[in-house]
Amino acid sequence: MSKQHLFALMMWSATLTATAAVADVQNPAGAGARTSTAQSEAEEAVIRRVLTEFRTTRIPLSRAMTIAERLHDGSKTANISFEIDGPPVYRVRTIRNEHVWENAIDANTGSITGKETASSLKELDREDLANIVALKWIKPELSDAVEVAEKAAAGSALAGGLIRQDGKLNFVIVVASGDHLKEVLLEPPNAGKQDASRH
Repeated sequence: MSKQHLFALMMWSATLTATAAVADVQNPAGAGARTSTAQSEAEEAVIRRVLTEFRTTRIPLSRAMTIAERLHDGSKTANISFEIDGPPVYRVRTIRNEHVWENAIDANTGSITGKETASSLKELDREDLANIVALKWIKPELSDAVEVAEKAAAGSALAGGLIRQDGKLNFVIVVASGDHLKEVLLEPPNAGKQDASRH
């Protein structure tokens, strides 16, 4: 999985703004190598900034998920990302039945910040809808995947969600480990069965 996909997972973040700004630069002919180097350097700078901010937070991602799920009894976390566009927060999307909620959880206090966004499954784009519907069929939850990924990568998770890659459903968890971000892909045990039953 590419770094661009990693940044997409960390949506609404300052990382997107910084990466997009570099990606949108128009180049004269022959400047491709310079742009690639500049983009790489910009991505590395953004990763350093994210890691620096993340290391100072007091609320772990798993706690932010629990806080968001308690806002709506019986809801499950569909995806979560660490955001540094202002004070550091976790952007959490939770679901229950046909309802979808998005909340920002302060990464230092655990309090809810900003206004909750509520919508229905019908309002989601096709890819998001397919992934959220898939959550109903798979046994492990995102919190289980986070726990496994943190142990495997020896670090602390800062983003996670369900993606479809090469026709397979996988949890992707982004873990801060030392001075690096690591992606951990985990295929839920019954995701293949669910995919097969839909064809």
